[in-house]
Amino acid sequence: MRLLSFIRISFQTNTRPVKKLISTLKNIWSIEELRKRILFTILLVAVYRVGCYIALPGINPAQLTDKQGPGGLLGILDMFAGGAFSRASIFALGVMPYISASIFMQLAGIVVPQVAKMQREESGRRKINQYTRYLTVFVTAFQASAYVAYLRSPQYAAALIPEFSAFTFWLCTVMVLTAGTLFVMWMGEKITDKGIGNGTSLIIMVGILARLPQSLMQEFQAKNIGGGGGLLIFLVEMAVFIAVIVGLILLTQGVRKIPLNYARRIIGSSNAAREVTGSRDFIPLKVNSAGVMPIIFAQAMMFIPTVFTGFATSEKAQGIMSSLSDHTSLVYNIIYAVLVIAFTYFYTALIFNPTEMADNLKRNNSFIPGVKPGEPTADYIAAIMDRITLPGAIFLAAAGILPGIAALMHVTSGFASFYGGTSMLIGVGVILDTLQQIESHLLMRQYDGLMKTGRISGRTVASSV
Repeated sequence: MRLLSFIRISFQTNTRPVKKLISTLKNIWSIEELRKRILFTILLVAVYRVGCYIALPGINPAQLTDKQGPGGLLGILDMFAGGAFSRASIFALGVMPYISASIFMQLAGIVVPQVAKMQREESGRRKINQYTRYLTVFVTAFQASAYVAYLRSPQYAAALIPEFSAFTFWLCTVMVLTAGTLFVMWMGEKITDKGIGNGTSLIIMVGILARLPQSLMQEFQAKNIGGGGGLLIFLVEMAVFIAVIVGLILLTQGVRKIPLNYARRIIGSSNAAREVTGSRDFIPLKVNSAGVMPIIFAQAMMFIPTVFTGFATSEKAQGIMSSLSDHTSLVYNIIYAVLVIAFTYFYTALIFNPTEMADNLKRNNSFIPGVKPGEPTADYIAAIMDRITLPGAIFLAAAGILPGIAALMHVTSGFASFYGGTSMLIGVGVILDTLQQIESHLLMRQYDGLMKTGRISGRTVASSV
């Protein structure tokens, strides 16, 4: 009887998480608005994935079946485009031109005072969004022209249809790629408005994770052939992979909470407003405020030596250039890690303004205990931000060099790219944002959240992508 009772208790304990998951899924599906948003998001994501396999006019799709993705900076573009870059698809440029235009307008807000003033006003932000769309057209046209030159390289020579003249191919490719990028940008905005979460980030994340099943299968097959190590090595790699994901979640969600007091605070609407005195809150400062941008910048910088590899004449110079181009070499990883740390501080300084934060606290009658309002508060927040940015930058650099370390441990190149780096940082951040959106809908309608231990925290302070 004791054995049966123990088995029954153990079975009930083990099935609780499954029952909780089924109950949560039922709650999600029972909310009509949330259900429509999820279905709408799935529909547009499916349209995007289908478009990633439609070849450009003048390209023979049968000659693209065995094409491998490019390396270096072009490999990053191919990853962001979900493999559409290497397939010469109508969505080959993806949303990267739009992201480039958005980053340019964001940096312009720091340099140009008029743009900074527009960013603080609702009407100004709408104008900036419109200017960003116009700039996207020019950036896409420029990148599409460069992509035409890339398609004329020997790698794609057999895929080009001879009947297309050079000018016709250039004109059609530029027009189709520009229209494709604008369509992807439109889908991203629609997912943001009528779907779940940040549509642009979600599209990038889907393109990145679309390569994961194939990479897993290739790694499993590689470990089960002669000398691959067998199933045990594959299971060890999966355990390390899960540990990396957990570490990236901690890096993404890590915050330093600064205590905050309100001298006088008004809560509620104008009809039912009430005054609260002496209430307490906190300012969450992200350990990794820069997001994935330092890794993208560092990868772009490390791609520069590959441009000069062909110009190196001496054997020693060629060896140095080769080591700077090999992501598994010690020199590459040291320089890469230093660049990630430097760009983390640089980008954090661009997007984080402690003076503006101190002014907002002063206007809201709030203060940090023991710190005078105004400039002392700004200096205090800046000092804390500098301290927490260092460990965040070090962990970000470690995440950036993990794919190279995985490749040294004989992990296949496709699966090694998911051991940190740009791929998993974007994937983890976007998934957390999406889960936070779903949880907000559940809590708003008096349902339980997705976690018992507390609410899911997304990249609420600075979402870089």
